[in-house]
Amino acid sequence: MKAILNHLFEHKSLSKSEAKEILINMGQGKYNNSQIASFLTVFIMRGIKVEELEGFRDAMLELCRRIDLSEFDPMDLCGTGGDGKDTFNISTLASFVTAGAGIKVAKHGNYGVSSISGSSNMIEYFGYKFTNDEDELKRKIDKANICFLHAPLFHPAMKHVVPVRRELGVRTFFNMLGPMVNPAFVKKQIVGVFNLELARLYGYLFQQGNKQFSIIHSLDGYDEISLTGGVKIITQDNERVIQPEDLGFEKLQQSDLHGGKSVKEAAELFANILQGNGTDAQNSAVLANAALAIQTARPLLSYSDAKETAKDSLFSKKGWHALQTFLAA
Repeated sequence: MKAILNHLFEHKSLSKSEAKEILINMGQGKYNNSQIASFLTVFIMRGIKVEELEGFRDAMLELCRRIDLSEFDPMDLCGTGGDGKDTFNISTLASFVTAGAGIKVAKHGNYGVSSISGSSNMIEYFGYKFTNDEDELKRKIDKANICFLHAPLFHPAMKHVVPVRRELGVRTFFNMLGPMVNPAFVKKQIVGVFNLELARLYGYLFQQGNKQFSIIHSLDGYDEISLTGGVKIITQDNERVIQPEDLGFEKLQQSDLHGGKSVKEAAELFANILQGNGTDAQNSAVLANAALAIQTARPLLSYSDAKETAKDSLFSKKGWHALQTFLAA
């Protein structure tokens, strides 16, 4: 690791194969915490190259515990996190609204590292017991249209990195990797990223695979459609900047999106919204993201039609029913 760090400190980058080998070694416990922290810090201080990100991704996928959900052809809704905005759990809410609309979802998630409540914190608060049992997960997605893939159970080799990430408490390249390493190898995906550079890297890498995808980055820093300003959307067909009004929504203020100050508060807000009792602003943020997810899964739908489908799921409480079925299944 000393040679690797000196190489990076000289402002040199890694090849795809070097990046992959280093992350595999990290997963096998070959480096100590100080070395891991130093390595992660390099990529906090400078941007990541596409070859490095691709190598890290390939290592994670090689080391992961795969699950075969191909019979359901599910999609994932996952953000990188790390935008520092402390919003309520928009992408997780949008996942249940999407499931309520009849689309199969294999939601990949984890505990919050740089935020109060990640998707795993939320799901666990409601009493869900994480599992990587394939039969049980298939029952979940069959009955509730959604299953939850808690990242640590599918990426056990990364246990050596978890305490370092927790102590650092800031976003690292593992935030960048999360949406790329769904262990179900989904072919449909909506991904929110925290900056434009990463959006372009994702666009390049996703174009190499056989995916239906939408990559989103709100230009004021959110890793989702925030409706607080313009949003960059990259798909397999094009890329564009869209304003809230273009999507049929009013512009929101950042204060409209703030989450709770604890997991308990965030969960109460989550349940309130999913039961159709959110504010107009909260509902709009969830619907904007769920509609894009529905359109990504069903590309023949217009965004307007996808939005109506999302509204029906939220306000007729189909999304809430999906959550209740998911917890009980």
